[in-house]
Amino acid sequence: MPHDPVTSRRAWAWPLAWALAIFSASCRSTLAGPDIAQSDKVAHFLAYGLLATLVCRLGRGWRAAGWAVLAASAYGASDEWHQYFTPGRSCELADWVADTLGAALAAALYAGWPRYRRLLEWPLGRKRRVEKAVAAATLPPA
Repeated sequence: MPHDPVTSRRAWAWPLAWALAIFSASCRSTLAGPDIAQSDKVAHFLAYGLLATLVCRLGRGWRAAGWAVLAASAYGASDEWHQYFTPGRSCELADWVADTLGAALAAALYAGWPRYRRLLEWPLGRKRRVEKAVAAATLPPA
């Protein structure tokens, strides 16, 4: 099945938007958040897990998952390097490890667990549309 160029370009919107959000947060000297030890590692893990999931959606199977992990890990490394030049921020190997581990787990779940993937791909408004259709079909004629 050939890819529709318009759809393919639209599919890139979410991962690019999320990467931009990560970059925007990296430009700030301080970020709001709880004062809990290692909470930034959890934030890195989740943020790059989401990035990898969004990239995984652009392809199929384990090959797409591998590319998603590589892309998210490389972006995480570039983000850490960027933070080295941002006042009040630092470049930490542990943050990059959290980025890569989050990306790897998210991509593995997306590629290897069909039920999880179907849950993530479920249309948001579908239940309401189905309920309205059933209600309309069961109403007595006026």
